[in-house]
Amino acid sequence: MEYFDVVDENGMPVGEIISREKAHREGIQHRTAHVWIVRKKDSGYDVLLQKRSRNKDSFPGMYDTSSAGHIPAGEEPLPSALRELKEELGIEAGPEDLRYAGMFHGQYEKEFHGHVFRDNEIARVYVYDRPVAAEELTLQESEVEEVRWFDLEEVWQEIQTSRERICVPMGGLEVLRGFLGTA
Repeated sequence: MEYFDVVDENGMPVGEIISREKAHREGIQHRTAHVWIVRKKDSGYDVLLQKRSRNKDSFPGMYDTSSAGHIPAGEEPLPSALRELKEELGIEAGPEDLRYAGMFHGQYEKEFHGHVFRDNEIARVYVYDRPVAAEELTLQESEVEEVRWFDLEEVWQEIQTSRERICVPMGGLEVLRGFLGTA
């Protein structure tokens, strides 16, 4: 079973630990780490999105942040981000490879697989801009069905009007766009 630190509005642990199940059943605030993989092109940026496994407890089969995950109780955001990058995509990165872009608060309540899922997270956002060959990544099958490059601004435009294909958190994309100077 996974356990998370309960956190305040600044993402700082308050000294209480809860199970993943309880966090999402009751909407208790906890931490996540998000890594956006980007590549510069002539006019703007592409972003690598992962297609979530159909077995995921939220947003199954939808395109999401390059790599993201909950921060286990007692762990810090940067090591957690590096671990998720390795587990989900097979990218072995060091702390110097990730650039901190900012933080956002994500909150929603939605039903998946017949159960209400309440998310209330403070997310640390990192950017990875080293060269990545999507077809050479080692995907964690239980988490990721595939990865694909998308134009960053096209993703931004799409999520303004539709959430049928892409479920990236708007707050995370706002932090990324601000960091890259495209907002």
